[in-house]
Amino acid sequence: MHEATVSVDRGQYHDAVTPWEQEAWRGAAVGWVAEVLAARGLRATGRWEVRLRPWSVLVRIPVRGGNTVWFKANPPASAFEGALSAALARWVPEHVLEPLAVDAERGWSLLPDGGELFRNVLGREAVGPGTWEEVLRQYATMQRALVPRAREMEELGVPGARTAALPDLFDRLVAENTAPGSDERRDLEQLRPRLVDWCAELAAVGVADSLDHSDLHDAQLFVREPGRFTFFDWGDAAVSHPFCSLLVPARRASERLGPEVLPRLRDAYLEPWTGAGSTAAELRRAVGLAWRLSALGRACSWGRLFPAAYGTSGDTGAAERVRWLMELRNDPPVRAPARSRRGVTPSGPR
Repeated sequence: MHEATVSVDRGQYHDAVTPWEQEAWRGAAVGWVAEVLAARGLRATGRWEVRLRPWSVLVRIPVRGGNTVWFKANPPASAFEGALSAALARWVPEHVLEPLAVDAERGWSLLPDGGELFRNVLGREAVGPGTWEEVLRQYATMQRALVPRAREMEELGVPGARTAALPDLFDRLVAENTAPGSDERRDLEQLRPRLVDWCAELAAVGVADSLDHSDLHDAQLFVREPGRFTFFDWGDAAVSHPFCSLLVPARRASERLGPEVLPRLRDAYLEPWTGAGSTAAELRRAVGLAWRLSALGRACSWGRLFPAAYGTSGDTGAAERVRWLMELRNDPPVRAPARSRRGVTPSGPR
């Protein structure tokens, strides 16, 4: 592949080191893509657009005939993404992309084009809360369907961050990170007893662990057709409490539409979870608890970078992990109602 046929986008991470810089690795990846395409009667053409980040190598590849495919390489800590994507295409095909090929050992995937990003739609036209509500309903429907697959996902290498194990995960994140200052570390140590209580209360609601995307923002889903969405990019995923997924999309929506939209989004997300024995009050309480605890999943995701990503320039991942850990101190904007007797429902959204 000649350099003139490639454009490289490093975003704000100009010094980040990825495998793309290694000629042997780059040649192997290009060869693998060519083999996969040839097996399907396809051939790459035109300019390859390479997007390099500390957490992935992503390449947009035009294919003769006008189509596009995407090559993705994950760091070792998120190499499970290819195998997970293939499994999701079998389990919940109506919600995800089906990879053209996966090399699980090397953490490589080749994916079809999924259509228009939701972010592009948001940039072009006014989108009201009803569309965001539908996104969350469909995503929650997928999560609930995946509850019986939790163990299988862990066997594929998806990290376990189950609700009952979150205190241990918190301990590990704090112990392994040298970035917190003395005041921050003291705050985190003092927070731990409350975190244990939050986890116990969340587990007691009875919503089983499932797939948590952990970073479901508006550039992580395609608009398949009006009112239908496809979810992708599972490199930050974990098997955890499903409600931990709500934080990122709800924040993005509230940035565009205002914080008053949050109760509507919460209740739309909860619709697929009703009818399983938990009251509306209990589910709303669970959302508030999971919103706060989702900071642990976000902190973990910043540990899934290429091993040499920052070289000698400092570990930005460590700083981001601290930032997310400190968010555990913040009350969620969707307030968790006080515990209520079973069967007693609040008078309305809070």
